[in-house]
Amino acid sequence: TYRSLTRIKMKGIDVIDLPTFCETALGMIPVYHVDDSWFISEPILGVRKTIYNQKGKIILDKLLSLLGLIVTSPLFLLIAVAVKMDSQGPVIYRQQRVGKGGQVFNLYKFRSMQTDAEANGAVWASQNDPRVTRVGYFIRRLRVDEIPQFWNVLRGDMSLVGPRPERPEFVKDLLQDIPYFSLRHIVAPGITGWAQVSYPYGASRQDAIEKLQYDIYYIKNLSPLLDFVILARTMKIVFFGRGAR
Repeated sequence: TYRSLTRIKMKGIDVIDLPTFCETALGMIPVYHVDDSWFISEPILGVRKTIYNQKGKIILDKLLSLLGLIVTSPLFLLIAVAVKMDSQGPVIYRQQRVGKGGQVFNLYKFRSMQTDAEANGAVWASQNDPRVTRVGYFIRRLRVDEIPQFWNVLRGDMSLVGPRPERPEFVKDLLQDIPYFSLRHIVAPGITGWAQVSYPYGASRQDAIEKLQYDIYYIKNLSPLLDFVILARTMKIVFFGRGAR
């Protein structure tokens, strides 16, 4: 097979491997078609000690998240009153997530589910999830339930852009089932990310595999330009309300 491919290449025809094709054409890295040698030989921009990775991205995160809190502050009281009137329970919901280096932190959101939504343990969200309250449905569609996560960014738990942090209950199993899943924890998790703007809302193990392939692409190609593209696409998604559950 390799000899045939060599003959084809010697005729002036380009031959590329599957990971390179997927990265170039689809914006993803096929996780089941790469190995340790691939990661060693390929440049991984997200782990390089550049000015942007070490300082620029952090400064922009804090400035933009502070601006985000200021701009959205008029919504806080309206959302708080709506959440409180619609169902019993706290306005702000805390949920443990796994961040950079595998560290667990509390992620903050406006509560959009019933307080007993996970009385029987953690479960993936689903389309038309019956646990979502009436107000929760609307704030999820508008994505304003995510606003408190600007505070997570200010605290240093998260970045504006990065792999979406998963819950410890799910991560424990996904680390065992999916190769290179731990690479998601090399960089800070984000409010939005390449996987979020490239793939529908994930709610299963298979979705976790698909999202990982986009997350690895992001880590490999992390740059100011890619972050800008992701933020621009996120604004478009928020405007049209696509992908919320």
